[in-house]
Amino acid sequence: MIIHRSPLADVEIPEIPITEYVMRWADETPDRAAIIDGPSGRTYTFAQLRDLIHRFAGGLSERGFGKGDTLGLMAPNIPEYAIVFHAVAVAGGTITPINPTYGAEEVRFQLRDAGASVLITIGMFAETAISAIEGTDVTEVLSLDGGGESGADVGDAMALLGDPIAQVPVDATTDVVVLPYSSGTTGLPKGVMLTHHNLVANLAQAEPCIQFANEGEAALSFLPFFHIYGMQVLMNASLANGVTVITMPRFDLEMALSIVQERKVTRFFAVPPIVLALAKHPLVDQYDMSSLKQVFSGAAPLGAELAAEAAERVGCEVVQGFGMTELSPVSHCTVVGDFRPGTSGVTIPNTECRLVDPETGEDRGIDEEGELWVRGPQVMQGYLNNDDATRNTIDDDGWLHTGDVAVIDDHHHVSIVDRVKELIKYKGFQVPPAELEALLIAHPKVADVAVIGVADDEAGEIPKAFVVPQPGVELTEDEVKAHVAEHLAHYKHIRIVEFAEEIPKSPSGKILRRFLRDQS
Repeated sequence: MIIHRSPLADVEIPEIPITEYVMRWADETPDRAAIIDGPSGRTYTFAQLRDLIHRFAGGLSERGFGKGDTLGLMAPNIPEYAIVFHAVAVAGGTITPINPTYGAEEVRFQLRDAGASVLITIGMFAETAISAIEGTDVTEVLSLDGGGESGADVGDAMALLGDPIAQVPVDATTDVVVLPYSSGTTGLPKGVMLTHHNLVANLAQAEPCIQFANEGEAALSFLPFFHIYGMQVLMNASLANGVTVITMPRFDLEMALSIVQERKVTRFFAVPPIVLALAKHPLVDQYDMSSLKQVFSGAAPLGAELAAEAAERVGCEVVQGFGMTELSPVSHCTVVGDFRPGTSGVTIPNTECRLVDPETGEDRGIDEEGELWVRGPQVMQGYLNNDDATRNTIDDDGWLHTGDVAVIDDHHHVSIVDRVKELIKYKGFQVPPAELEALLIAHPKVADVAVIGVADDEAGEIPKAFVVPQPGVELTEDEVKAHVAEHLAHYKHIRIVEFAEEIPKSPSGKILRRFLRDQS
């Protein structure tokens, strides 16, 4: 067995609840801005944020919400997201973050699977939320903006503010605090069970790499908090290091550049399509980007040439890391000042890696390709209600099999070079082919189908469907695309359709996706 360990010294990981760790600067810097709504300027200081978290937790507790209960949060990036997230943690409950662009069917699946009893959203998504709770344990929908102008019959979430309570006692190592949904290496979305300790560990592990200055730092946060990258790296890690978080409910390049200039943003967290915009969009030249210390890209591989082009344009290093929802999420990260083009940085502290040949099971050494396996305190507890998927992902020795093929060089830097798993990565979002195939095969005009990802300069990958129509019927490309668009979020939409006479399969019936990719 060849184990690749971090070149960085192990860090101490406190056995404390996540909110205690994240809000540790509230006493030292109570009047510093903790979180600002980028478009409006609405601001909470660290002291105000902590107070509201504990008051919201008190309100939840008064309603009987606590240990063993799950709350769904379906909202864009706004300051109140952090209040609700950490109030649930303080109350001893579990939060399941939901993509607000989901349709009612997708939301219903997650609410039901997670066992949620409360759903909090904003007015813009209230109608979807009300439709989604049918057939779930959720009895009411609450809105962070009182329903806004939606006219929907929802309660005011902020009316829950009550008398503040202290942290409800939890077992940091076993109590699940957040339940994001991930497709893992394949298949349908599954609830990823992450404990307080998983989250705290990963924040502590990432600190020697990201190296926040703890004073005068501001992080622009448009990558969604419902995604583990946004939740942990943008929201929790920033707050835990005394950094001001500036939220944007959705990405808009002009607004982002304006906020960087006006707020003197120092950290710009991105995904490869946004790095592409920084490198090539003419708007960038119209703004002062000199405050930036670093652009950090994640969620999908970033090419060395694109990183270099963007770095030259904005005047700071453009680096990347690697992670998965199942890893809380970071396992590899570029240390400030130690960027090697094309790599995802080094293994973070307290973490071990192996590179394993998927065919032979043999370990691989330096500069040899293998599936990346990871072991450390950030590894999830498992998938909710899915022991089989858990066993297929985490082996008996605690190694999490990432499904990504990697290489480690003699400088300890890791590069992701291929994928064993079938997931499509569209602008950093997971698109499981199995979910699209299950939906399309239900169409009365479809006899068989296979979905793969094909390379795209802007999105990274886009979903392409190979469709075998039922004999004697006429099926159009628009019909196929419309059927998916009716049921699933926009990033899962089919972008290309190719009609075929048959889908290539192995003797056991498994779709030969590599064959389809080779011919695309």
